[in-house]
Amino acid sequence: MMKSFSAWLLAALLLASASPVDASPRAVGVPRAVDGRIRRSAAAKRQFMRQTGYPHGRPGYVVDHIIPLKRGGKDIPANMQWQTKAEAKAKDRWE
Repeated sequence: MMKSFSAWLLAALLLASASPVDASPRAVGVPRAVDGRIRRSAAAKRQFMRQTGYPHGRPGYVVDHIIPLKRGGKDIPANMQWQTKAEAKAKDRWE
């Protein structure tokens, strides 16, 4: 009996740790503006742009979060990348 309970407990713990982050638009813990949109750090974006050598932007590109904020990604330069405008539009359709 103890062996089956241990196996059940281990399986329950593994399932709990593997559960995805709440991907709903109203995910808890995500800072939001009054209109409900996710707030982004302008300072972090400027820092990313300076670090990559494009302090005034990159023509034809937008700054994108690698792991989306609504999926638990951090709003820090390490989680940002340059993405073409076409790629950004395609990504926005499935995100």
